[in-house]
Amino acid sequence: MQVYKNPDDLTFSKNAVITIGTFDGVHTGHKQVIEQLKNEAANINGETVIVTFDPHPRKVVNIAAGIKLINTTEEKIELLSKKEIDHLVIVPFTDAFSKLTAEEYISEFLIKKFHPHTIIIGYDHRFGSGRKGDYHLLENLSETFHYVLREIPVHILNTISVSSTRIRDAITRGDMEVANELLGYSFFFEGVVVEGNKLGRKIGYPTANLSIDNEEKLIPGDGVYAVEVESKETGLTKQGMMNIGFRPTVDGTKRIIEVNIFDFDEDIYGKKLRIHVKKFLRGEQKFSGLEALKNQLAKDKSESMAYFHHER
Repeated sequence: MQVYKNPDDLTFSKNAVITIGTFDGVHTGHKQVIEQLKNEAANINGETVIVTFDPHPRKVVNIAAGIKLINTTEEKIELLSKKEIDHLVIVPFTDAFSKLTAEEYISEFLIKKFHPHTIIIGYDHRFGSGRKGDYHLLENLSETFHYVLREIPVHILNTISVSSTRIRDAITRGDMEVANELLGYSFFFEGVVVEGNKLGRKIGYPTANLSIDNEEKLIPGDGVYAVEVESKETGLTKQGMMNIGFRPTVDGTKRIIEVNIFDFDEDIYGKKLRIHVKKFLRGEQKFSGLEALKNQLAKDKSESMAYFHHER
């Protein structure tokens, strides 16, 4: 898959079959759109093109919108690269771009940049200044600009919309079973290991404290989870358990993400870890003291290991 972050650098055949969307999550609902894209391209010996935007358009058009995304742009690239797409174009969504009229969006952007043979789009797709462009405008101009217009069926659009909402809600409340089923893979995020207060080490459960540098990335709700820990830098692949929250037994002042990696005791400060969130174990709670906390952590570890044993 070729990835372009500048629409001026595009290099593909005249038989481009394109679709446009956020593809956040690259979840099971998106699978049918991708299959439609590939089928249309196969019919004309064309090339598949997915067009998406960075940053998310709502962040530019409505700065106040607090957007939390299932995937970062780099994660989206990684996930789409597994779908056998020919080209992924990540268009910089700027204030100037948002001010293109609907007609300019079609003529100056879609036609001049992509020269599409076929455009696949949903009936509810909106574009251009004031979001005045729609499927009907594309339909009206298809003969003028000589492209074929295909509609994404309503039931598929509804599946994508419902799935995205359900995934975000499920992750926020820690329902990883629902989230991961709809995603078609285990939800993951990345963070860099930073210094903590080393309390976990003192009670026999050393943790890697994670700093997340992308404020738009959706993070699961507070609680304890069974996780798989991966580091491409070190070749690490381990099971573990993660706590997200304010640690009310200890201080309760700052929300942190900390991971206890099973059977592991190496210096990984400054390393990037990818956390695959597998199962919600329990909500965060305040214990009477460190001994009670330690006893609960033993139970959490046992439950995590039982989960991984069952999943084999």
